[in-house]
This record gives sequence, C-alpha cells and structure tokens, in this order.
Amino acid sequence: MTTQPSPASEYGARLRAWDWRRALSPTGNFGDALFRASLFCCALLLVVLVGAMFVEIGSSARLSLARFGFPFLTGRTWNPIQGEFGALPFIYGTVVSSLLALLIAVPVSLGIAVFLVEQAPRRLSRPLGFVIELLAAIPSVVYGLWGIFVLAPTLREHVEPPLQRAFGWLPFFHGTITGIGLFTGGCILAIMVTPIITAVVRDVLAAVPVSQREAALALGATKWETTRIVLANGAPGIAGAIILGLGRAVGETMAVTMVIGNRPEISASVFEPSYTIASVIANEFTEATGDLYLSALIELGLVLFLVTFIINGAARLLVWSVTRGTSGIARA
Repeated sequence: MTTQPSPASEYGARLRAWDWRRALSPTGNFGDALFRASLFCCALLLVVLVGAMFVEIGSSARLSLARFGFPFLTGRTWNPIQGEFGALPFIYGTVVSSLLALLIAVPVSLGIAVFLVEQAPRRLSRPLGFVIELLAAIPSVVYGLWGIFVLAPTLREHVEPPLQRAFGWLPFFHGTITGIGLFTGGCILAIMVTPIITAVVRDVLAAVPVSQREAALALGATKWETTRIVLANGAPGIAGAIILGLGRAVGETMAVTMVIGNRPEISASVFEPSYTIASVIANEFTEATGDLYLSALIELGLVLFLVTFIINGAARLLVWSVTRGTSGIARA
C-alpha cells in the first residue's frame, strides 16, 4: 500500500530542487549575481541621495516658491528687511566667476599637464606632480586668507591697472580698482581648480599608449604634432577634468566669500564686487530669523542645484562638439 505525499512535503521537495543560483544569475554563478546586485545598489544609492536632497530642499523652499514664483529668478533686489528677495545677482556672480576661473585655469592646467607628461624628465615630473596634488588638498579657507593678504593687493597694484589702461574701452574693465571683486574671485577659483584639472589631465595623457607617440614620430611628426595627437586621443578625459573643475568652482564657498566683495549687484565690470549663491547662503543663513527669509535662502540652494545642472549640461554639449572635431585629427 502506497502513501500519497502531502501538499506540504511536495512543496518542500520542489523548493529544495529549485536552483537558486541559476535563478539569480543566468550563468549559474551566485558570486557574479551578488557582485552585480551590490554594484547596482551602490549606483541606486547615489541616485536616491540626490533625489532625497532635491526633494528635501524643494519642500523647505515651498514658502518662498509660493510667494515669489518664477520672478524670484529674475529679481535683482535682495532686501530681507522689506521682504524682497531676488536671486539674479547671485546667479550672475556664480556663473561669471566660474567661467572666469575656467578661462584662466584650463590653458594653464593643460600646459602643466603636457609639460609633466611629454617634456619634463622623470626626476622633475614626480616632485612637481606631488606639489600639484598637495595644492589640491589645501583647505579653501587657507586660499581665502592668502587671497585677502597676498592676491588682492597684488592684483590691485600690478595687474588690474594695466588691464584697465589697455582694455579700458571695454565695459568689462571699467570701475574702481579695489582688489576685491569679481575678477579676484575668479582668480582665486582658478588657482583652486588648476591642481584638480592638472592632476586629472596628467593621468589621462599618461594613459595614452606610448605606441601612438612612437608611430607619430616614426611617420615624421614633430614633437608638437605628436602632442596634438595625444591631446586628441585624451579629449574625453580632458573634458571630464574640465567639468570636474567647473563643479568645484560653482560650489566653492569660503575662499570666494572672502575676496569677491559680497555685494548683490550686476555689473559688466569684473572689477566691481559681486556675490555668489554659495556665499550668500554661508553669510546669511545664521541671520535668517524669519520663515520667509530662511525659505528664500533654501530656494537659493535649489537654484544652485539647477545652475549646476545647466552649466554641466552646457559644458558637456560643448565638450561633445569639441570631441567630434578632434576625433578627425586622431584618425588622421
């Protein structure tokens, strides 16, 4: 006489017979599936953190969003006493100071990186590379103190007067020379982002295969032509370095706050004082006693999010166009 298995025992047998490793991984390797799932969770955690920050800042800025709406972005008046808040001067200061920093830092960084990789002997390139990495680790407040006591007087006495005499017919070089203003803020940002861009570009150029240099030289190319080929092959990495430096410049706070003048005005002259979004948040957050005032400052943080996305998007489009142009040089 045979006994029929119970439904519970039959389900248990099927459960034991199921190959869980093959269910988790098409190759049947449980370790690969676990590793892939861990990497996916790490990537997803980053997206969740950014989304959570955006949602929290947006919810904290609801009062200002409901009160001012879109005119908050175009308003030029920042008067907490009267309850008038406009973000346009801070957006202007943030964008212009960052672009000035890149205008100064990118050529210098490329020149230093090319020298370290292509020209300098090994006994010189290694100490210089160490110094560059050391400069990238200096706190921003130290750069700010140096900017107040060294950079600002130097620009006021030896750099800005010749610029005004030579290019004073342009509106960008009008105004009173004080050494504290948008130009000084751009210079201090350029000094801060130059080590970062240089270090990344140096690693990118060093990763270009030596065979490409040897092939170019064997075909009769000069040293400069060989360097152009190396730069073309490393264009995507150089683009990433520039975007990384741009992100550092947009979000920098203390050093810029100490030298930019902290005046919420829009002026064509780079010698006039200005203000950045990060600086006004750092300066006035502890003084924000009213709910509307605090909400307006938090909305400035939300605007900084959007400005960062827009600038990085525009930079990537520019880099994409440059990379398309240099790809033809690399193939040639």
